[in-house]
Amino acid sequence: MMANTISRRAFLRAGGSAAVMTQMAAAQAALPRWMPRLAFAPLTQTSVRGDVLVSIFLRGGADTLNMIVPHGEDAYYRARPQLAIPRPDAAGSDPKTIDLDGFFGLHPSMERLLPIFQAGEMSAVHATGSPNETRSHFEAMDFMERGTPGDYGLNSGWIGRHLATIQNANGSPVRAIGWGTAVQQALRGAISPIALQSIVDYHLAGDTAAAARMLESLSSLYALEGESLYASAEATRSAINILAGVGYQNYRPQNGAEYPEGEFAMALRQTAALIRADVGLEAACIDLGGWDTHVAQGSVDGIMARLLRQLSDGLAAFHTDMGSDMRRVSVVIMSEFGRRVEENGGRGTDHGHGGAMLVMSGNLTGTPVIADWRGLERDVLDRGEDLPITTDYRDVLTEMLTLRLGNDNINEIFPDFSPSGVGLFRA
Repeated sequence: MMANTISRRAFLRAGGSAAVMTQMAAAQAALPRWMPRLAFAPLTQTSVRGDVLVSIFLRGGADTLNMIVPHGEDAYYRARPQLAIPRPDAAGSDPKTIDLDGFFGLHPSMERLLPIFQAGEMSAVHATGSPNETRSHFEAMDFMERGTPGDYGLNSGWIGRHLATIQNANGSPVRAIGWGTAVQQALRGAISPIALQSIVDYHLAGDTAAAARMLESLSSLYALEGESLYASAEATRSAINILAGVGYQNYRPQNGAEYPEGEFAMALRQTAALIRADVGLEAACIDLGGWDTHVAQGSVDGIMARLLRQLSDGLAAFHTDMGSDMRRVSVVIMSEFGRRVEENGGRGTDHGHGGAMLVMSGNLTGTPVIADWRGLERDVLDRGEDLPITTDYRDVLTEMLTLRLGNDNINEIFPDFSPSGVGLFRA
C-alpha cells in the first residue's frame, strides 16, 4: 500500500505529471512572475446565477466584411470581384447572402444563426475594433485581450480584472476556464484561471483510491511550505472534485441540440455542461484559429466558408442546448482586426483594421446589426484601404460588463477609457 506521505519528487514521479498537473502548470507558467500562482478565493462552492461570460476569439484576423456582408454597399462589390458574396436578390446565384436588415446580411455558411438573429438573441456590431493602428497579429491580440490598446503597462487581461473587481461571494476554484493548453491573456489576473482541454481528463493518474492518496500527499507536502502553497493544494483538490462531480461522461445536450465534431464545438459543449452543473463558472475563453486568409480565402465556399460553418454550427448548437438559460449567458465573438476592403492578387485578403463583433444573449435589444457605417469608398477608408473603426470594441464590452455581468468598475477594467453607449444589451 502506498504510504500516506511521500516526497515531492516521488509525488511527481508517481502521478504529478498527469493531466491535471500538466494543465495547471501550463496555466500558471503563462502568468507574469509578480502575479500570485493559484491564489484562489476561499474554497466554497457557490451557486452563482449571474450572467456567465463566454468569450470567443477568432485568431488570425477574420474577414468580417464577408461574414456580416454589406450587400447594400456598391463599393464592396467593386472592391471584391472574386470574393464578394452575391446579394440576396442576385439572379442565378446560389448560395448567396442571407439578408438581415436590408443592408447587411450573413454569409450563407452561417445559415444556422439566422433564427437566432430573428429571435433577437444575436446581434452584430460592425465597423468596430481596437483603436491601436498595429497590423501585427500578436500585438493586436495582446492589446485587445489586455484591454489597453497600445499600452503594455498592465500584465493582466480585461476578464481577469473584471473577476478581480466584481463584488460577489463566489469562491469556486473554477470561476474562470481557458479552453486549451494555456490560459488566454484576457483571463490573466489575481483570480487564477484553469487551462482545460477536457473535463473528463482533469484528474490524477491511477484509480480513485490512489488519486485520493495522492491528493492527501500533495496537501501534506504543501502544508509544510506555508499557507499560500497549502491553499494551492486545497484549490487543486477542490477543482478536481468539482469537475469530477459534473459527470460530463453522462452529459446530454438539451432541446435536441447536436454539436458538430471538433475542438471548438466540444469546448462549447463542455462550457454548457459546466453552466448547467452550477459549479460557479463566471467566464470561459475559447479560441478558433485559421482566419489569416491571405491566399485562396474563397467566397461562398473555400477556407473561410468552412471556418464560418464551424463557428456558426457550434454557436447554434450551444444556443439550442442552453435554451431559456441563454438569459443568464452572454457570448461575445471578436478578432484582433479585420481585413482590407480590396481583395488581393492571391484571391485572399490582407491585414486590415476595422471589423465586426458578434454577441449572443437572451438579453439583447434585438437589433440585428448595429453600425455607425461610413461606407467603403476610398476617401472614407482608414489609410485609404481599411474599414474605419467607428465603435471601440471596449464600448461593446463595457455595456456587457455593466448591464449583464454586474460590474461597474470600468475604470479599473479599462483604465483611461471613456465608454459610449452602443444600445446592444437590455439591463
